[in-house]
Amino acid sequence: MCGITGILYFEDREPSLSMLQQMTDVIHHRGPNDSGFWTENRIGLGFRRLSIIDLAEGHQPLSNEDETVWLVFNGEIYNYKYLRNMLIERGHQFKTHTDSEVIVHLYEEYGEECVKYLRGMFGFVIWDRHKKQLFGARDHFGIKPFYYHTSDKQFVFGSEIKSLLASGHVERRVNNQSLMNYLTFQYVPDPDTMFDDIHKLPPGHYIRVSYDGTKSIHRYWDPMFEPVERSFEDYVEEIRETLRDSVSHHLVSDVERGCFLSSGIDSTAIATLVKEIEPLRTFSVGFEGANNETIISKQTAEAIGTDHYAKIITQKDFMDSLPSAVWHQDEPVADPAAIALYHVAKLASEHVTVVLSGEGADELFGGYRIYHEPMSLRHFDYLPIPLKRFLNRIVRMLPDGIKGKNYLLRGTTPLEERFLGNAKIFSEDLKADVLSLDRELLKTYKNPFQIADQYYTKTKHLDPITRMQYIDMNLWMPGDILMKADKMTMAHSLELRVPFLDTKVFELASRIPAKYRVTNETTKYVFRKAMEGIIPDFILNRPKLGFPVPLRDWLKGSLNQTMLEQIKGSGIHSYINMETVEKMAEAHRNGTQDYARHLWTIYIFGLWHMKYMEEGPALAAANF
Repeated sequence: MCGITGILYFEDREPSLSMLQQMTDVIHHRGPNDSGFWTENRIGLGFRRLSIIDLAEGHQPLSNEDETVWLVFNGEIYNYKYLRNMLIERGHQFKTHTDSEVIVHLYEEYGEECVKYLRGMFGFVIWDRHKKQLFGARDHFGIKPFYYHTSDKQFVFGSEIKSLLASGHVERRVNNQSLMNYLTFQYVPDPDTMFDDIHKLPPGHYIRVSYDGTKSIHRYWDPMFEPVERSFEDYVEEIRETLRDSVSHHLVSDVERGCFLSSGIDSTAIATLVKEIEPLRTFSVGFEGANNETIISKQTAEAIGTDHYAKIITQKDFMDSLPSAVWHQDEPVADPAAIALYHVAKLASEHVTVVLSGEGADELFGGYRIYHEPMSLRHFDYLPIPLKRFLNRIVRMLPDGIKGKNYLLRGTTPLEERFLGNAKIFSEDLKADVLSLDRELLKTYKNPFQIADQYYTKTKHLDPITRMQYIDMNLWMPGDILMKADKMTMAHSLELRVPFLDTKVFELASRIPAKYRVTNETTKYVFRKAMEGIIPDFILNRPKLGFPVPLRDWLKGSLNQTMLEQIKGSGIHSYINMETVEKMAEAHRNGTQDYARHLWTIYIFGLWHMKYMEEGPALAAANF
């Protein structure tokens, strides 16, 4: 696991080593073991390495035999040994045993089609000296990040936004449209970021940038579900075989490995399958109170026989780590679970260099409770559309607090107009109250439902549950789940691997009919059945908790005023209406409204603004 960065000028000018040094120094945490640079006229590549495979020979930037193809690569390719043997049979000569070099020769053999052969997680850039062209790609699911900035003078890229800012070629400005969407999603959806003129290459895409500045982006893979009717038992058996195969491939490394272990089925499944292969260390964190995950995770560790480490996070621990966690995020992600992940990653990094985790199972196999909604609202399916629209208008006139109003609203609102993924923090009305921006922007910006529409348009042939999963695969998973997974683990130079997010596993999951995924009684039904007899029985049907951060209760106490003062001092008055925030804080403190997530979303934006807009990332880095 590593950090990559670089620049392509669109004029005759060689990048300076001092600039590349600055761009790589700021992401030292992604690769504390080694660094490397390569430059020539117009192009410069920078690299930081966290040594995982072929510890002695894995230096980058890396080239082919005649130095016409140069690579910087962040990630792991799990089928690299198979690809290496295939390429050797075709006459390619290797000088290392790294998975990185496989990409170089795969590009020589197949060009841009090389990405279709890769099984793994990656963000990489290849400089083709013959074509005078930069070719960059991000993995199928978006496990690894890829940021870029382009202008009429240069193209700058990196694993983290900090590197782009450290180049001196990218200005720090808030993207107002991104802020408005962030308030709804609690993250900024691809391809935008919270910065003007900095973008994310979306998952399953590659980018081509020519010597003269011509740029094009292409999608090479789409996580589309296409259910196939087969027996339930066939799917159960295939899940077991495919997941075992994925876990086995994800264990390839030359360093110590471990697993995150929560109280749920996903991480338990991964840990149990790893334990079948080798001795295992597991790690968990929790909060004091009724939903302390460390109690269940300890019982699970004892049941499957792992060497277990756990930590209780206090409110002080949580809040003290916020400035560092927000700095590492690059752009605000207002998921409180990100901070819990920061702590469990810190714990794991004290013992291992690689961890396996359970991200992706809910999106692939239908694990979120919200996926039950189409079943609970199915009675409305029999109503004519004009009647539903009429009822919706009537229901909206009812006073808030009337029992059943929300159910009737959801039942009479089309799926495309109510579901944006697993987070929907601010409504458009409340957003209008809390923003200090020009009200005309709220009428003209590309809003969350317009962003989601492109995915709904592609899935009209699918059932509602599957459409919701596809929305989450394209928005929630890369924007929240994988963003925080990468940034919070890399903050501690820890490589995270996610065996559920494997192309072979997805190929299987995409074929499973919705009736096998979600039933009246449970979510991930076929997956739970597949894990019977493998994981402990007391875990099989536990409800999903995630990282249950007691934020709602914390914000009713002294933290409420502390947070409010920090919001006011963060320099966001020109974006956020402080009077509205004060009213929300008071209402939450008094218990008349639950504004915990709303306040937290604003607070994280404020901390991010302080670190990146008021102080600047280089100064912020020096604080940790």
